[in-house]
Amino acid sequence: MSDDARAERLNAEWLAATGWKSATVGGFSGQVGPFWFRRDDSGHRVIGLLVEDRHANSHLGTLHGGVVMTFADIALGAGADDALGGARSVTASLQAHFVSIARIGEFISCAPEVVRRTRNLVFVRGLIVVGERTIASADGIWKVLEPTAGAVAGTAGPDPQS
Repeated sequence: MSDDARAERLNAEWLAATGWKSATVGGFSGQVGPFWFRRDDSGHRVIGLLVEDRHANSHLGTLHGGVVMTFADIALGAGADDALGGARSVTASLQAHFVSIARIGEFISCAPEVVRRTRNLVFVRGLIVVGERTIASADGIWKVLEPTAGAVAGTAGPDPQS
């Protein structure tokens, strides 16, 4: 399939028809989304983002590295959230290695993998891909927060499947 044909197919309607569910998030992350979620065969969340003009390096027509980092934070953070079962956490460390590009109209996705969980930390990694092509690898550490009085319940990240 040509890139133009793929870009025409990849839209919100097509994603919804193929099992992806859109989730709108607030704050800074809401400026990047909407993000797309679905569960893989083993029940783990896979996170996606349809690359739009607003996500691009305007002079190149390619996905901006800052968007890739934000996406990695959201995607790997979803893996940490799943491992914590609803406990709150924050990103303590995040790094990415860029190995290819994504273009406007392409759909990037990531299936986060929890490498290790301790009482206070969750270690997560993942590949960010366009179809079968890896565009970046990322890994990070999430710090588990102590429950506090007045904490907002149910804020462990968007999951339209719950």
